[in-house]
Amino acid sequence: MDGVLVDSNPYHKIALNEFCGRYGYHLTDEQLVNKVYGRTNKEWLTNLFGKLKEEKIQEYAEEKEEIYRKLFEKSIQPVNGLIPFLDLLNKYEIPRAIGTSAPQSNVDFTLSKTNTSSYFPIILKDSDIEHSKPNPEIYIKAAQRLGFAPENCIVFEDSLSGVQAGKASGAKVVGITTTHTKEELFETDFVIDDFAGLDPMILIKKVFG
Repeated sequence: MDGVLVDSNPYHKIALNEFCGRYGYHLTDEQLVNKVYGRTNKEWLTNLFGKLKEEKIQEYAEEKEEIYRKLFEKSIQPVNGLIPFLDLLNKYEIPRAIGTSAPQSNVDFTLSKTNTSSYFPIILKDSDIEHSKPNPEIYIKAAQRLGFAPENCIVFEDSLSGVQAGKASGAKVVGITTTHTKEELFETDFVIDDFAGLDPMILIKKVFG
């Protein structure tokens, strides 16, 4: 969802820096990539603070997400070409799911602000998994919910941990350059800058051969 439906990571980065600064932590870009992006709040918070009680994890997580949503609320919009692409998926009757490390509050925020809720009948979020990306659990479960083997699915990812998760599940992976460059997304099967002019049937032929 983040970095694929919306170009949200610049706002997550600002929110993370503001949140961490409140508690005396200052993360480098490398630390954000290696410890935060693509991971659940529970994982990156315990990476940062060490062992925490569940209620404290939830408190910290919601504090950070409130900062993020306030920052992004006036600027949020779908990634270029997303809505026409989703309309084509409907036309071709191609089922889809969201697999995100985000909490329900951010899922609701993103889908409502972009008017895309109707496109995604299946959503897996942070509370639906035990292991966050790069573990492939979320994509294996998403494929199961869709009724397909992962090998017959395409994952869209912007994060390196997400790319690793998608590949580990057995799915084909399309990288989108909202967060990383084409060169950094070298492990993917195909790379796009956005969804403008993208036809699902042509994409399928490109990634599956």
